[in-house]
Amino acid sequence: MICGSNGAGQRFTAFALVTYIPDPLAGLLDEVRRDLVPACSPRAHVTILPPRPVAADPKQAAGRARSILDEFAPFEVEASDVKVFPVTGVVYVEVGQGAEQLRQLHAALNTGPLEFDEPFEYHPHITLAQDLQPQDVEQVAGRARRAWAGLRPPRRFLVETATFVQNTLPNVWLDLETFTLKAVPLAY
Repeated sequence: MICGSNGAGQRFTAFALVTYIPDPLAGLLDEVRRDLVPACSPRAHVTILPPRPVAADPKQAAGRARSILDEFAPFEVEASDVKVFPVTGVVYVEVGQGAEQLRQLHAALNTGPLEFDEPFEYHPHITLAQDLQPQDVEQVAGRARRAWAGLRPPRRFLVETATFVQNTLPNVWLDLETFTLKAVPLAY
């Protein structure tokens, strides 16, 4: 849902937690998104906690996120196919491998001061286009599928960090704090 560059401005009370996608994949995703939605200034990411108010001081909420993220080990995510959410018309890239770990992170973090009754079930994804007119969704989705099929970068990346962000005017997201996933993966 973040479509805007980081910067300063008047702050709202909406916060989110995201993991930014590294280059070269991020640059290619951003290029596709700018082609589909020219007014967007994207920064490729997977949202872990969708935008929400927090029930505490933002520093306290960030501390809660830090303590939970300390218990998670880095993990790999794979971007798979372009799809469309039927209710909202959002065009996105599905997360294949790593989706279960993202769901576990979301469930662990959506508690205490970060808890929010979200309007949709959490679904890990990478947004390519949103806020489209209903009649434009299929055409944009087709363009997104063609662009995605033509990309040949690695479609996998390692989730090692998560960033607590705050919405500012006008629809700009400010990075407040970045956390490192610290736990050591279990060997089987």
